Amino acid sequence: METLTSPQQQSSGPITRGCQWFKALPNQFCDKTMEIVRKTKKLGQDDPRRIVHSLKVGLALTLVSLFYYFKPLYDGFGDSAMWAVLTVVVVLEFSVGATLGKGFNRMLATFVAGGLGVGAHCLATLAGRKGEPILIATFVFIIAVIMTFMRFFPKMKARYDYGLLIFILTFCLVSVSGYRDDQVLKMAHERFSTILVGSCASLIVCICVCPVWIGEDLHNSVATNMEKLGNFFQAFGDEYFEVSAEHGQSSENNKSYLQGYRSVLTSKSSEETMANFARWEPGHGPFGYRHPWKMYLKIGNLTRDCAYKVEALNNYLNCKIQTPVEIRGKIQGQCKRVSLECSRALKEMASTFRKMVRTRSAIVHIDSSKEAAEELKTLLRTNLWEEADLLEIVPAASVASLLLEIIECIEKISEAVNELAKAAAFRNGNATVLPEQPDSIHQGEVQNDSNTAMPVPHVAIIVAE
Repeated sequence: METLTSPQQQSSGPITRGCQWFKALPNQFCDKTMEIVRKTKKLGQDDPRRIVHSLKVGLALTLVSLFYYFKPLYDGFGDSAMWAVLTVVVVLEFSVGATLGKGFNRMLATFVAGGLGVGAHCLATLAGRKGEPILIATFVFIIAVIMTFMRFFPKMKARYDYGLLIFILTFCLVSVSGYRDDQVLKMAHERFSTILVGSCASLIVCICVCPVWIGEDLHNSVATNMEKLGNFFQAFGDEYFEVSAEHGQSSENNKSYLQGYRSVLTSKSSEETMANFARWEPGHGPFGYRHPWKMYLKIGNLTRDCAYKVEALNNYLNCKIQTPVEIRGKIQGQCKRVSLECSRALKEMASTFRKMVRTRSAIVHIDSSKEAAEELKTLLRTNLWEEADLLEIVPAASVASLLLEIIECIEKISEAVNELAKAAAFRNGNATVLPEQPDSIHQGEVQNDSNTAMPVPHVAIIVAE
């Protein structure tokens, strides 16, 4: 039923709404301003290097703009000094590797393309006034086709894509502008000089003022991904077998651990970008000349392969068809031990990898997980669930099967880490852990990370390297 409103209410409605909107406008403005302030503060707190980078860009642009402020410098370059300012804007990146890559690409492409442009102009002038535009257009067509096609090669696109674009741009500017301007050599010289000044200013500021090494970011990123997988396996056993619920413990920490692996699945593009930029960086700190950055991509790929299996494993936590607790309890000990030893192996590798220490201590945990896996296989071969419903058995059996496959993935990651440690000359650790026959040391128990005693089938003999 429609509601009836008086003519006075209808006429005053828009005015009333307008007044209310104007009254609420200051509050909305304040809310938006505070929201922007909070986001800005969070952005700076997440990575303070962003603030430093912004200051570095401002410093570099201020230094280069001096070519416009001082007449002696301006007379040397003229209006071409603006190319130096533009170069700083496009070349100065967040990391040293990205800045070096762009700066080198821009300088080399400008130099080579400028020389070819001058040569093309000289050849075109030999054909006379009528033949000159035809030859210049032919040269531009050929260069544009060749350089554009070269951009489709994966290696060229990864490292020299920006340089190929600048090559095309510079060649066209020099060769085509030469048709109307006879001082083509001077123009090419000024363009290269100003770009050289802008690139050098960017490199000096980027390297000398709080440098950000992309190679270190890649190194830490690979280690962090291994830690995230280790955290998942640490929490998975308790979460799947509902140990935390039985003991009344909070599972909030476990849930955060169980979700951390998702970022590993999408790390491929960022790792490849960081590896490409890291190749441009000179030796710095523990990262020497010709550091094996490609091996980081191999470790990253193996880590993602493990993360895909973790994704499948995580799906069984929220599966609609769940194996009853009493049936899961029959494989609980072996599965929890495999999961815990996988966690220890990954965390040990991540810790030593981050510190660039060369040890094989993670092999002890891998061997222990293999022993638990053999016990699990033996248990699965028996008629353990002969009276249970097949649909109830499948989820638990799939979890056990995935854990067995994950052990192989972790072993491959360990081998790749050891190969990188050799190639990069990581420093030797103080000790290497080697398995030996069982012995009664500390009553056959060692303390794990959570300060609970866990039985082990062997002891660790420490041998100095």
